Amino acid sequence: MSRRPYREGVTDSYVYAAARTPFGRFNGALAGLRPDDLAALAVRGVLARTPRLDPAGIGDVVWGNANGAGEDNRNVGRMAVLLAGLPTSVPATTVNRLCGSSLDAAMIASRAIETGDADIVLTGGVESMTRAPWVLPKPARGFPAGDVTAVSTTLGWRLVNPRMPKEWTVSLGEANEQLAERFGIPRDRQDAFAARSHRLADAAWRDGFYADLVVPVETDAEGGVLDRDEGIRPGSTPEKLAGLKPAFRPDGVITAGNASPLNDGASAVLLGSGAAAERVGTAPLARVAGRGASALDPQDFGFAPVEAANRALKRAGITWSDVAAVELNEAFAVQSLACVDAWGIDPAVVNTKGGAIALGHPLGASGGRILGTLAHRLKESGDRWGVAAICIGVGQALAVVLENVTGANATDGHTTAAKATKNATGKNATGKNTAGGNTAGQSREAAR
Repeated sequence: MSRRPYREGVTDSYVYAAARTPFGRFNGALAGLRPDDLAALAVRGVLARTPRLDPAGIGDVVWGNANGAGEDNRNVGRMAVLLAGLPTSVPATTVNRLCGSSLDAAMIASRAIETGDADIVLTGGVESMTRAPWVLPKPARGFPAGDVTAVSTTLGWRLVNPRMPKEWTVSLGEANEQLAERFGIPRDRQDAFAARSHRLADAAWRDGFYADLVVPVETDAEGGVLDRDEGIRPGSTPEKLAGLKPAFRPDGVITAGNASPLNDGASAVLLGSGAAAERVGTAPLARVAGRGASALDPQDFGFAPVEAANRALKRAGITWSDVAAVELNEAFAVQSLACVDAWGIDPAVVNTKGGAIALGHPLGASGGRILGTLAHRLKESGDRWGVAAICIGVGQALAVVLENVTGANATDGHTTAAKATKNATGKNATGKNTAGGNTAGQSREAAR
């Protein structure tokens, strides 16, 4: 007896909207907020950008989180759904691929949409590195006589299996010192890259780029509000950074100034099929055109984005010569430079709105930040192709290729996106009314 295929084919998946909280410093303005509350703020923020979407129509929520040991309460995605006031019928899961968790969440969502398992999926991630708890291992036997050491869960290795080779479990900083030696990337080049991150982040905020992406957060009962990423230092220069002491080796090249800081924050990205545009109530921003994952020896994690992005590009059917925008999470300046060098791309297309060294790197939220930023960069510039890539501790990396489907790109051989634009707005991709004598507003009302 023959069986019918589950689905005749696959559909495209799209990024429809993105939002995030400002990223706060360690022990900074967001220190008083629990991670589940931060996640709920991001959920509400992205839904505020799609007000015609009935939250009950969200097929799933996939959330990233790198800790899970404290107030994240294991499945922080489900906690965010409940705290944000979504219907209890909306399911949610939490994924952990460390720094890549929220980009992984978006990749998982895009696959679910493409295979028909869901039509609309809300993704994102959260981290409160400030509030990450200390943990105590349970004793092998009851009533131990000796002391027990509390272990921080903020960052890096913890409770390491003694069977792991020592070279695998070096600190993140030491791993990147090794990367600097391997590729001959000097301190002054790293400091210049870090200063550029701060300069571009400050300019992007002043130019209003982040106004549509960032949700202001009330930080205390007295009415305090954080409405900008807290770690940006507009006055940072290579000369000032050169005065900082090495953090991991006495004669090293990595400092607190050319590495990403510890942060708190949350991000959210709404994905859906082309057919979901009418229910979402807005045209999509970008199509998920390719995905890639890769892994190396654990200590080489900073270089892993090279192959992840190359794989994503191959699956998208394009090359680096087609790419006009890159969002690469700046865990360390040295690993970012190593990746850019290996790709052979123009550094000017990388992180033009600042990167994690300035904006911050709350682990579970960073993947959603770079994906949302990339979609908005492509919309702003009109360029067609972009890559979001992120390195991940213990030797991994993820990457996503986005195709801009706004403006003229919506009709550039992409009929699904053009149809989605028309369905959502009553206009074609160029903005011309397609609803007969009706206005676009009347068409939107009819779509309800």
